[in-house]
Amino acid sequence: MNAPTANWSYPTAIKFGPGRISELADHCKSAGMTKPLLVTDKALSTLPITAQALDILDAAGLGRAVFSEVDPNPNETNMADGIAAYKAGGHDGVVCFGGGSALDLGKMIALMAGQKADLSLWELEDVGDWWTRADGDAIAPIIAVPTTAGTGSEVGRAGVLTNSETHKKKIIFHPKLLPAVTICDPELTVGMPAFITAGTGMDALAHCLEAYCSPHYHPMSQGIALEGMRLVFENLPRAYATPNDLDARAQMMSAAAMGAVAFQKGLGAIHSLSHPIGAVYGTHHGTTNAVVMPMVLDFNRAEIEDRIIRAAAYLGIAGGFDGFKARILALRTELSIPENLTAMGVDPARLDELTEMALEDPSCGGNPVEMTRENTRALFAACM
Repeated sequence: MNAPTANWSYPTAIKFGPGRISELADHCKSAGMTKPLLVTDKALSTLPITAQALDILDAAGLGRAVFSEVDPNPNETNMADGIAAYKAGGHDGVVCFGGGSALDLGKMIALMAGQKADLSLWELEDVGDWWTRADGDAIAPIIAVPTTAGTGSEVGRAGVLTNSETHKKKIIFHPKLLPAVTICDPELTVGMPAFITAGTGMDALAHCLEAYCSPHYHPMSQGIALEGMRLVFENLPRAYATPNDLDARAQMMSAAAMGAVAFQKGLGAIHSLSHPIGAVYGTHHGTTNAVVMPMVLDFNRAEIEDRIIRAAAYLGIAGGFDGFKARILALRTELSIPENLTAMGVDPARLDELTEMALEDPSCGGNPVEMTRENTRALFAACM
């Protein structure tokens, strides 16, 4: 058997701990920013944590410019509006502040604001070396400040945007989308609504689980994924039940970042199903992942059972594969996650359309079982 070969990359400087938001202006300056644009979502824009961040920037002479026209599943129209605000304000960097939607859109604004007018965002999809079509020197510096614990976009080199015409989610990649500095301050996550704590936490679990099960070779990510799952199982119920539990919030922020680092190893059917559902129905991404997770475990069982048995032993879960699945089902119940896609409003008449979209999603390539039109359609049906 030949020795494996692989290309690996690990993330950026992370400033982790309660109160670290106080360092925001210093890190903006170290990244070369003199007039940053803070990108956040509509709900966050009116909250005290956002005012606090803007106050910190303003006190340091960096202004308090904010763009908040960010949809839950952001699209190219949101991006165009953000670029217009960026250019009109004469900005020279982006502070991505919020959950996955704000982090992803902020990165897209930083990516595209300085590119030539004839370059389409969709030409930079995470396919082969398409990223080389962008002018890397024109990408604005990025500081990431997550206020949820799930997406992991704060340590990633990509963003997900929905094409508003095709209703397809696309992953846009460039190495320089990796934030220069990420501030992980668990105090910023305390005010999350319970359903967002649940959905984002299950997103982190999905990232770790799918990375762990991916057949690709990346032993470092494998270890990170396994420990990330432990952190979620032990701390997500605590963060959900006791929102002010700062230790649980901190551990979940770690798990979120670990999931995003780990899924360099690959994602799979959980994400290839949830991406089209989110694009068509506007559902919360992490919650959708949680809904389909047990069914995807069954779908992949023949290829992953031994691996899941080893994970269950490490995680202190009795009963091997079945015990692991039961633990996920119990966690879903504890977090009030819908039982199936029907409960989320998915129309069975659209399963053929969703199947085609799922098969086009790049996450398919990391699934342990090859996804075909027939078995993917059956998997969608099982999720109903």
